[in-house]
Amino acid sequence: MLRGISKVRIGVRDQERAKRFWTETLGCDVVQDETYGDERWLEVRLPDGVVLVLEKSDGPDPGAPDGQPNTPVFLACDDVDATWRELTARGVEFAQEPIDLPFGRWALLHDTEGNRFPLLAAPGV
Repeated sequence: MLRGISKVRIGVRDQERAKRFWTETLGCDVVQDETYGDERWLEVRLPDGVVLVLEKSDGPDPGAPDGQPNTPVFLACDDVDATWRELTARGVEFAQEPIDLPFGRWALLHDTEGNRFPLLAAPGV
């Protein structure tokens, strides 16, 4: 039986820069960072245990309109406003400051690779 999601792939242009962003800025842990041939397998773990594979690519999907996510990953937090303030102080850029939408309060953050991630308050996470 399925138990849930094990890993999510995020396309990044620069794996080392992305690693610093996810670990030093957002506080994730490195799970694996190995080379094999000309490739590099790089994983970081979010506080809830979900693993992101930071995969070398040409960058994010250019098809998403500005102000909308261009990744399938929604990041969870307890308090959108408090997290927005904390991450802004750490230098994280946001495409959208916290606002109320029909499905809840959210903000939209940029990583160093051009990806845009929704940040939502998620009870029970």
